[in-house]
Amino acid sequence: MSGLVLLLAMAAAAMAAAGVAGLVVRPSARLAPRVRPYSLLARARLRGDADVLAVAAPPSTGTGVGRVLGPPLRSIIARLGSLVDRRDDVELALVLQQAGRSTTPADHRHSTAVAVVRDTAAGATLGALAPRSPVYAVGLAVVGAVAGAARVRARLDRDVRDRAERMRLELYTVNQLLAMHVRAGAGPIQAVQRVVDRGTGALVDELASALHAVRRGTSEPRAFRDAADRTPEPAAARTYKLFAAGAERGVDLAGGLRALSEDLRDARREEVRQTATKRRAAMLVPTIAVLAPVMLLFIAAPLPSVVFGAR
Repeated sequence: MSGLVLLLAMAAAAMAAAGVAGLVVRPSARLAPRVRPYSLLARARLRGDADVLAVAAPPSTGTGVGRVLGPPLRSIIARLGSLVDRRDDVELALVLQQAGRSTTPADHRHSTAVAVVRDTAAGATLGALAPRSPVYAVGLAVVGAVAGAARVRARLDRDVRDRAERMRLELYTVNQLLAMHVRAGAGPIQAVQRVVDRGTGALVDELASALHAVRRGTSEPRAFRDAADRTPEPAAARTYKLFAAGAERGVDLAGGLRALSEDLRDARREEVRQTATKRRAAMLVPTIAVLAPVMLLFIAAPLPSVVFGAR
């Protein structure tokens, strides 16, 4: 007990000394806000966004304890997130973009590590409360860690599937609108601009990103091919590749867009028909499960009298 009291007293003295030192000796200003205005031109030449808001923002301040313990904790969480999600930054950034999230790979790994730590602590706590051996606590901690990592990854995959489904539903209407504008005499970029100005949705957001890339100096075929590589929906990728071919070789965009719309409508009709067939078969399962035992009882009830002659 005396050793624990001594340890707590030493920790309190260390924290008090750190607080006094932070009050007496003010931390030096960070160099990044001073250098950032001179790097705006270089980032603009590299087609990066000008970080004007960060220049106007005041430098981050914090306590001395936060400055000392913050970087090691963030480094540990970053390493844990990298161990849980082994995908590189490029692949993870593509998946996050396909899911419609604006977070960076570092932020996603941070949230994954926090979820793993939280579920591991919850599993270890439940195992420790049970009147069993420590093996249960270790086992529940491992189960919590695996469940936390799997839940975060499954949520990301579900967001990608949901966004692809929304794009598939929007694509028929968007293709028809683009074909109408092209048939009226507008160019590919003009048609896309008109749809982006008047529409909303996941597909419109990707078209707006392609237009933004064109305004920043990317050629039209390259911008649409990059959009085709990033999109989670194959039918949308076909539309973007058609626009890229139209910008390069001048193909009939209106006819191609209408043909893609018809193919998409036929595929959607077949998908709905298959889904209806599966659901119809699934609806028969409860009926059979309820009626089959009753029918077997009616069939088996007269068997003793038939076999043994009893009444």
